Amino acid sequence: MTVHHKTPHAFKAVFQTFDDLADGAAGPARLAALRAELARLNVDGYVVPRADAHQNEYVPPCEERLAFLTGFTGSAGTVIVLQDTAALFVDGRYTLQAPAQVDTGAFTVVPLSQTRPDAWVEANLRRGARLAYDPWRTTIDGRDRLAKAVGAAGGILVPLEADPFTAIWPDRPEPPRAPVRLLDLSVAGEDTAAKLRRVQEKLTEAKLDGALISDPHGAAWLFNMRGGDVAHTPLPLAWCIVPREGLPDLFLEPLKLSHEVRAALAGHARLHGTGDLDTVLAAFAKDRKVRLDQATAPVRLAGLIEAAGGTVDKGTDPIALLKASKNPAEIAGMRAAHVRDGLALVRFLAWFDAEAPKGHLTEIEAVEALETFRRGTGNLTDVSFPTIAGAGENGAIVHYRVTRKTNRAIHPGELFLLDSGAQYPDGTTDITRTLAVGTPTAEMRRHYTLVLKGHLALTRAVFPEGINGAQLDPLARQYLWAAGLDFDHGTGHGVGAGLSVHEGPARISQLGHLALAEGMILSNEPGYYRTGAYGIRIENLILVERRTVEGAEKPCLGFSTLTLVPYDRRLIDLSLLDGAEREQVDAYHALMAEALAGDLDEVEREWLTQATAPL
Repeated sequence: MTVHHKTPHAFKAVFQTFDDLADGAAGPARLAALRAELARLNVDGYVVPRADAHQNEYVPPCEERLAFLTGFTGSAGTVIVLQDTAALFVDGRYTLQAPAQVDTGAFTVVPLSQTRPDAWVEANLRRGARLAYDPWRTTIDGRDRLAKAVGAAGGILVPLEADPFTAIWPDRPEPPRAPVRLLDLSVAGEDTAAKLRRVQEKLTEAKLDGALISDPHGAAWLFNMRGGDVAHTPLPLAWCIVPREGLPDLFLEPLKLSHEVRAALAGHARLHGTGDLDTVLAAFAKDRKVRLDQATAPVRLAGLIEAAGGTVDKGTDPIALLKASKNPAEIAGMRAAHVRDGLALVRFLAWFDAEAPKGHLTEIEAVEALETFRRGTGNLTDVSFPTIAGAGENGAIVHYRVTRKTNRAIHPGELFLLDSGAQYPDGTTDITRTLAVGTPTAEMRRHYTLVLKGHLALTRAVFPEGINGAQLDPLARQYLWAAGLDFDHGTGHGVGAGLSVHEGPARISQLGHLALAEGMILSNEPGYYRTGAYGIRIENLILVERRTVEGAEKPCLGFSTLTLVPYDRRLIDLSLLDGAEREQVDAYHALMAEALAGDLDEVEREWLTQATAPL
């Protein structure tokens, strides 16, 4: 595909929107309506997490309760509403975005680094007050933290089965019913029968009678199925009960299943509608020990198991760790997707370098162009998340999402932070590049190079088995720390193979306590953000592989890079790189030039040759 000659008007976005997804100005009226409904239900306060019953990162439109109430559209957050105050809790990604989106006269934005929701409840709930929570959208751990805080404040914690938003949200969207499709074995790499045996072996080892799979990603992996119930992740919303022996029970809305898909799934599970979950789970749980994932299972179902005479074993979803280590077919699919994605990015960057210095290109036009280049690969199924495209000061907002209201031109002399990803039938991508428009300042180049040095250090790490993400995280921060700088987000998250771009349980962060294992795919994305000026982030996806180390006393692991897109050489301060780092950049650029050049036209190939020239 060759579109470098097109004007911005020739591009369009299909898989993302630039409209304001929520209305912060409506927040005060909706807050008043919610308080009135809570009073009718005889409670004094209510906890509104940004969550659905599965704790998904992306939730169906009908579950965007937090955005509807406040106007905040981030992927994580919680509001606690009391009679005379309301607080919105956000992490470091959203400390700039949240105050810009919500009416701060109605909602106090509280960074989690300052106060946790449970501590705030303990300090603000009046004695005797009844604080309600939603047992479908609250995990066991979440309920327990609330209970401790409410008890310390002298209040009463109340599960509220009724959803108060039903009364105050008249045009609430309908639940999703996207069709389910099945993966070919050449893409999945392992059939359902083999996966089920491995899950049941885990249950036997843990002396469990079964597990409730509350994370739909687990059911999607187990049954090699995909869907479209949430944005940007090919996910069918589903529940599953896996017994230690025998067929599992799979719960899906019947309208999602064609006759062919139903027949195929029926060979591996008893199929039910989601409305049958209570009855089937209660019958299964009697006198049995059932694993519930503490991160995703709703407290509502834990109570049902206990009421039925079963025992809740709170722990990790037995599928999560199996899914995190990709098999050879999944790895091959991810590599193929990254070659395809690399071609799209190189074509985009060649076009961007020609257009951006003119000073007329906007953030939205850049996003539209990038998606168009990706669609030009022929099999883009979605973006893996809404593209983060921040020029100048907008780049300092870690999870900035451009809207028609915030859209601005990209000017010469600025940095442009572009964090994007794609969903292909065989893999998922996630890449960030920080781009110089015109001539960058010495300060920009210094900060970019400090970020790059940490990114390179993590890439070349070799470590014994058993090392976790928290132990590796400082490698990416060391050069920023030495300069008195840091970034307020994790260094890396797990990535699914044709599933969620943010996949647990592995991560590289100060909270990443799971040992990394062969076959895991993670991001490597250190950054630096100067509020009001610019943001810098460099991100590749990396695969955990075996490493041979002479004299090693333990098996060793290291990383292989999947992403194939050049770093911006204009932003590299060569005086800050040592010889090994220069060789590392040159080797990476030579690898991608060899992988991509043959599929580019003459203009694009010339751009890539210059972009990957030895430092």
